[in-house]
Amino acid sequence: MGSRWSVLAYVVGAVCFVISCSIAVFYGYKVLTHQLPIENKAQAKYQYHFVLVPEELDNEYWRLVEKGARAAAMQNHVLLEYVGPEQANIDDHLKTIQMSAASKVDGIMTQGLSDQQFTPLINRVVEKGIPVITVDTDAANSKRLAYIGTDNYFSGYMAGKALIADTNGKANVAIITGSFYKNHQQQRVKGFEDAVKSEPGIHIVAEEESNISRVRAAEKAYQILQSHPEVTAFFGTSALDGIGIAEVVEKYKSKDHLYIMGFDNLPETIAYIRKGTIQATVVQQPFQMGYDAVNMMIDIIKGREVQTVVHTNTRIMRAKDLTKLQQEDLEGVR
Repeated sequence: MGSRWSVLAYVVGAVCFVISCSIAVFYGYKVLTHQLPIENKAQAKYQYHFVLVPEELDNEYWRLVEKGARAAAMQNHVLLEYVGPEQANIDDHLKTIQMSAASKVDGIMTQGLSDQQFTPLINRVVEKGIPVITVDTDAANSKRLAYIGTDNYFSGYMAGKALIADTNGKANVAIITGSFYKNHQQQRVKGFEDAVKSEPGIHIVAEEESNISRVRAAEKAYQILQSHPEVTAFFGTSALDGIGIAEVVEKYKSKDHLYIMGFDNLPETIAYIRKGTIQATVVQQPFQMGYDAVNMMIDIIKGREVQTVVHTNTRIMRAKDLTKLQQEDLEGVR
């Protein structure tokens, strides 16, 4: 009797062992052959690797350029890196381009600089087979393959003509520019000066530099109002200049007696236009610049013919122009 139970126990144990081994083999096979969604995502392939180098990373204007570039990158399976100086700095800007070229990226999109070191660097990068497109600010003397952005001279000229119309041709103007040395800022000032020079009632009484800093623009505006009480109008040539000027005007002087022409349509600029502190601003299309730059780079890589200079639209915005459509443009909605 005991022997019979022993045999039965062995049989049952053997059967259980076979079943457990079968289950282990089955699930082991499932684990080895199962394709996890995360793995598929990690294996995603990009067609190209581009780098966008802005004037400074956290500048709201350049964030809109980035937003447009990312929209185009997603549509075209492009890996886009947005890297550059935390604050406007030529050395950091050049170093970023050098590192990008050393990484052998497929294309570099960058703000053009007028610094003497910039053109030779761009020339070397292009000669190594990496295409370069300048965005927002050109470097026409370099071997960059194309430029997309504002016609900065024309935008300054438009600002001058708008100021003449809005002030009935009578104003003592102070100019605060982002930089005395950056090409796009120089062109805006030159265009403005050419627009107003034939107007006998328009006088430019001061020009100061903000280093593309709202705080610095405010300091310069305050100094100008102290030194030149006859000033009746301001023109700020960078996105932060008009905002800095407006802060000072609201704090120290009645806004009803001063005209401000700003640049770009950042949210704070729009708010000051709604309040009547800033009367007008020059509006660019940073989202479109970034979007078109990526598509242009793809065309260059594929050997398609592209225009070497593409000027995006520029317009003057006043309070009456603040429609829903312009608000969508401000936010980069497409």
